[in-house]
Amino acid sequence: MNTPEIQAVYDRIKAHSESFLGYPVAKDFSYSDYAPFLDICINNVGDPESPSTFAIDTKDIERKCISFFAEMLSSNDKDVWGYITNGGTEGNLYGLYVARESFPNAMVYYSESTHYSVKKNLHLLNIPNIVIRSQENGEMDYEDLEQTISYRRDKPAIFFLNIGTTMTEAVDNIDEIKRIIKKYAIKDYYIHCDAAFLGTIAPYIDAKPKFDFAEGIDSISISGHKFIGSPIPCGAVLVKRQHRDRIAHSVSYVGTMDTTITGSRNGLTPLFIWDFIKKHDHKGLRERVKACQDVAAYTEHKLNLLGIKAWRNNEGLTVVFPTPSTRICKKYQLASQEDIAHIICIPGITFSQIDAFLEDLKTELHDIPTQAEAVFG
Repeated sequence: MNTPEIQAVYDRIKAHSESFLGYPVAKDFSYSDYAPFLDICINNVGDPESPSTFAIDTKDIERKCISFFAEMLSSNDKDVWGYITNGGTEGNLYGLYVARESFPNAMVYYSESTHYSVKKNLHLLNIPNIVIRSQENGEMDYEDLEQTISYRRDKPAIFFLNIGTTMTEAVDNIDEIKRIIKKYAIKDYYIHCDAAFLGTIAPYIDAKPKFDFAEGIDSISISGHKFIGSPIPCGAVLVKRQHRDRIAHSVSYVGTMDTTITGSRNGLTPLFIWDFIKKHDHKGLRERVKACQDVAAYTEHKLNLLGIKAWRNNEGLTVVFPTPSTRICKKYQLASQEDIAHIICIPGITFSQIDAFLEDLKTELHDIPTQAEAVFG
């Protein structure tokens, strides 16, 4: 490191990276082979399918990543278009943007368990919206949605669905959405799926949830740094090509089509994603999912043996349990909301790390029984 100050920053981040258990950010990656790229500027300006006069890009690799994701999501790059984003929030913003352009007078319906950034996206886009109640497990309350829709059946609808909610990894049921659409004869509608965490997991689960283009969705946002792993937040958004075509226009300054949210775009993260894809492919992703499920099942079981009510949605990687002490939450960087917290068993979290957490928790429960009873019942 150049200075003690920067070394201290690295040491702090490294230590915190090793100890956290509460956030969906894969730990088991290394892209040190790509260090030479840090000495040059890489700018994927504009549409990934459109060359630019500013030709210091990785658009060829970006297109390969999108093609892989399209196949993973039951489609192909003839029917869908996409690009590598800065993360799930940008992907959701893009999906809502093209939805608004398709149906300018539409109402957006999303559940109260939706990621906090979506409210901000809706404000930025100035789209009317209604928050729908959630069920106890975090899934959308379809009775509340149906009742709300029944008063607005003449209005175009944009359904913002969670494919893995932030706190409990709940999946909104597309079949229920289709049932409501059919019941109230809603002709103009758009379905966007926020699959930030589960986008690269759900396709490889044995009881695969319905959420991809085979189910008739219009767009989907997934993250790259959460399950694949990257030192830089990233993701991908994929939309039906007809939606992308609706908003595309040419920009003479850079000699390319303007179809993305940002002009200049990160050209480094497509290299990381493609590196992962080439090393793992579909078979490796399936094995990766199974390994994480095993750690999650172990965590859930061990917590229950301690008398702590722990549970998961759909054999997921997120283990939900009552919020422990502030000390435990801070030490292991556990996300909490109201009276629940979670551990997310992403790649890089080992059985030994879970055991260390459990021992720490067990000691606290033993030393402060009255507090344990108050917190855990």
